[in-house]
Amino acid sequence: MSSKGLLFVVSAPSGTGKTTVAEQLVKIVPTLELSRSYTSRAPRANERDGVDYHFISREAFEARVAHDDFLEHADVFGNLYGTGRAETEARLASGRDLMLVIDVQGARQVRQKRPGTIGIFVLPPSFQVLEHRLRGRSQDAESAIQRRLATARSEVSAVAGYDYVVINDELDRAVAELRGIVLAERARRERRMDLVAPIVKTFQ
Repeated sequence: MSSKGLLFVVSAPSGTGKTTVAEQLVKIVPTLELSRSYTSRAPRANERDGVDYHFISREAFEARVAHDDFLEHADVFGNLYGTGRAETEARLASGRDLMLVIDVQGARQVRQKRPGTIGIFVLPPSFQVLEHRLRGRSQDAESAIQRRLATARSEVSAVAGYDYVVINDELDRAVAELRGIVLAERARRERRMDLVAPIVKTFQ
């Protein structure tokens, strides 16, 4: 395998289930890790600092932006989210593959800075299903739901800029498709030349 890890970015409209899919994936794929974003929003009741997100104040977040500490950052529904640059580079340098679950804005920034980044877009089965999922979460006011749905309409137009698309109509199937993408990318010839070259020499 390549000595440096692969970087995957996974994006999807809010409510699609991208985080759940990614969390299930890292449990079954060795040496694949999930990046934890920094955020300025307050943790929800079931969230833990350092596990779900790195929760920091808005002031601390803005200070990190000023010091160029983020690989990407974005304002999402009034809250700030970002991926730590140093942590990301260190984990990739160690040879472990890393998956970032970030929105379309952040994914665009990462892929501009790191052209080899592999983009995966997760779609819900339909707009109607997405709306049903958002309402089923019972944690947002109607105005917030409408804002998320409006954002989803614009985000879906970005799907053409991604390398792969997974439809999350059933969790196990979506996880299996994502696993196939990761394994296929790891098996690309140019990533395995350190293994391939010695074998080819035995035939000469």
